[in-house]
Amino acid sequence: MSARPSLGLVRVESLMYYVEDLERTRRFLIDKLDFVEIGESDEKLDAAGKSHSAVFQAGNVVVVIIEPRGKGGRAYRWLQRHPEGVGTIVMEVKDIEHTFKTIEARGGTPVQDIEWFEADGGKLGMFSITTPFGDTTLRFVERKGYRPLFPGFVKNPKADLSRANQYAFGEVDHITSNFLTMAPALLWMEHVLGFERYWTVQFHTQDVDTAAGKKGTERAHGSGLKSIVMWDPESGIRFANNEPCRPFFSASQIAIFVHDHRGDGIQHAALTVKDIQSAVRSMRGAGVEFMPTPGSYYDMLPQRLKDIGVNRIDENIEALRELQILVDGGADHSYMLQIFLKEAASLHRDREAGPFFFEVIQRKGDKGFGAGNFRALFESIERQQKTEGRA
Repeated sequence: MSARPSLGLVRVESLMYYVEDLERTRRFLIDKLDFVEIGESDEKLDAAGKSHSAVFQAGNVVVVIIEPRGKGGRAYRWLQRHPEGVGTIVMEVKDIEHTFKTIEARGGTPVQDIEWFEADGGKLGMFSITTPFGDTTLRFVERKGYRPLFPGFVKNPKADLSRANQYAFGEVDHITSNFLTMAPALLWMEHVLGFERYWTVQFHTQDVDTAAGKKGTERAHGSGLKSIVMWDPESGIRFANNEPCRPFFSASQIAIFVHDHRGDGIQHAALTVKDIQSAVRSMRGAGVEFMPTPGSYYDMLPQRLKDIGVNRIDENIEALRELQILVDGGADHSYMLQIFLKEAASLHRDREAGPFFFEVIQRKGDKGFGAGNFRALFESIERQQKTEGRA
């Protein structure tokens, strides 16, 4: 358990995603990822927020898509500064009074006092705080029999969750953010949220030689990152955090993300599935595009798994090669399988769609993040950026 008193976090309840084109994102979530549109914001909330929201769900994954309606609202202000992206992470808590007092005592910055709402005999407590994740905020909610997702939510009477989610998405496994310097964010997560360090990795895509006698120039090229995962031991909520590494700091795809996003922010959210091979095969059939993985990754996979102590996996490596699913793990029969969708900007062929993307993950005993897969993802994004002329 954490040395600091827990905030009483329960889970990541939803992601609030600000967009210029709600219909484009609606079609992607429904047609490609098989989410269900479970509701939308009512006219009163639209008028107050100068925006319109539509809510989509698959398993326990909930995404709120928000499009500005006129000038001056939160969505409008976000999109004046950034491309489309995650502007709020909503987390359910056990006792919102305790959460608020603890955060404020630790020097956190609430945007407002706790607000209470009632509906159908239930109560909802809610407040938001600023964060080091650029302009992204955290919203905390406590539910006491309150059924609507948020005040002003109108349920879609035609929504049927039992007839969708063919890929069997489960929940948000982790959320990853990119920074030009992440030390302030790590300290904030430790001292304000009470999170602890969970995992760390640092690498460069190529060996770099800066030895004297070479006219002061590096003989290799490439880029690198440092990543540290922070977590809340009680709830298991995990935030992965990346920053670029020298040399070639500006060439790092982390630095390029910050440039494209026009500031620090949320890079991706990982969604769990029960059977990643089946899910990815079906998603590819539906036209979902993933980050590519070179064949050399699978040529070296048997030896790499042996080196990290994974004695066997249930999956056929050639089947994983065909689907381009990544494998990593810790020991014996404990491992995980991952794949990463292309960035929204690449999927929609529009730079203003932003650099956010989804990860699909199946854990088979391993709770880590896999240094090998981390590097494979890093290099895949780097190749994609070069292909699109952004590197």
